[in-house]
Amino acid sequence: MHAAPPDTLYLWYLGDPGAPSLVGELNLVMNRRGVSLKYADAWLKAGFPLSEDLPLIDVEHLPREKDTAAGAVDDARPDRWGERIIRLLDRPPRLSLLEYLYYAGDDRFGALGVSISRDAYLPREIGPLPTLAEVDAVHEVVRRVLAGEPVDARQKRLIVPGVTMGGARPKALLQLDGEEWVLKFAEQDRPAEPLIEHAAMTLAAGAGIKVAETRPIPFTNGVALAIRRFDRAAGRRLHALSANVALQAAGAERSYPNLALLLRRRGPVELHREQMRELFRRLMFNILIDNTDDHEKNHVLLVREDQQYVLAPAFDVLPIGHSLGYQSMAVGARGAESTIENALSAATQYWLSPRDALAEARQVARIVDGWQPHFAANGISEASIEELARHIDRPFLLEQRLALV
Repeated sequence: MHAAPPDTLYLWYLGDPGAPSLVGELNLVMNRRGVSLKYADAWLKAGFPLSEDLPLIDVEHLPREKDTAAGAVDDARPDRWGERIIRLLDRPPRLSLLEYLYYAGDDRFGALGVSISRDAYLPREIGPLPTLAEVDAVHEVVRRVLAGEPVDARQKRLIVPGVTMGGARPKALLQLDGEEWVLKFAEQDRPAEPLIEHAAMTLAAGAGIKVAETRPIPFTNGVALAIRRFDRAAGRRLHALSANVALQAAGAERSYPNLALLLRRRGPVELHREQMRELFRRLMFNILIDNTDDHEKNHVLLVREDQQYVLAPAFDVLPIGHSLGYQSMAVGARGAESTIENALSAATQYWLSPRDALAEARQVARIVDGWQPHFAANGISEASIEELARHIDRPFLLEQRLALV
């Protein structure tokens, strides 16, 4: 058992990890079911708003709802997999959001860090990241976590650094080629998922979509997928916001058109059209490949030094295989319905004419039409392709695709 951190912790900005800057104070609020932020005086004078709902004013910024943290701070906390690791391995005496923020450690998503001190950046120390040679050992720890089996201190080091990477699927962080990569493993229900995700991501790249770099990592009992982190660059940490936080901060419904409008308003002028066209292309691909897990946490905006937003590379793009018929975010005039017609109904929100939007849809459809040989070339078995085809090539999606190619 570990002593709980105090009811007040401190948020730091780690754009340059060698020169951390104090952002402010984090406190438990809402009967210990939320975390607030109060900016430090120095940050009020020389810092920047972490998100649009955290303006540089001397007040205590409260979360919008229970079980969340204020604004951009919410992206610094673990998701379901990370919380599972913390509950099993750290066993904090209470399970408040402040504990989860603290136990996530130093190497979390984005450029924010959590410290027990306001005078120096003192995060929870986790240790060095595992290397490629330790992938089998990392997988064994993942297996133990999933089975609820004991994990010793040596094994704990291998899994704890990945607790702030989002989602519910098992993952870790890995040092590879001198850079940090996220390492994702399959669960028993979808053993081929790492290769399927790699195939889908590389197929998306062929459709003109900027994707995070992926690399299959074979190990004794299967294949994992390594995804190069896009919130790290040249020794710096990049401030990043999920679309969930960014749209909520803007007071907008979580939808593709609203994300496009946010990119128009906050994006660099020289990239306006390119960014919105890119987002539209991603929507087309998600619909046609049957990726209905395209929720607002699976879209990220990187915040430039001039406080402009740019789309991060696409990630977590793969067929889900549920044949839902609707996306996780609203698409167009008919809500979240997974149809090209619905997406085209909002084309002007992306600064696309109907003709240009249709051309984008056709480009993506031509690439998706070749998904089966592409997946086969990337090591997906015939049986897995047949199973995926039940969803990707079902009449609802196939007819839409064939109408475009």
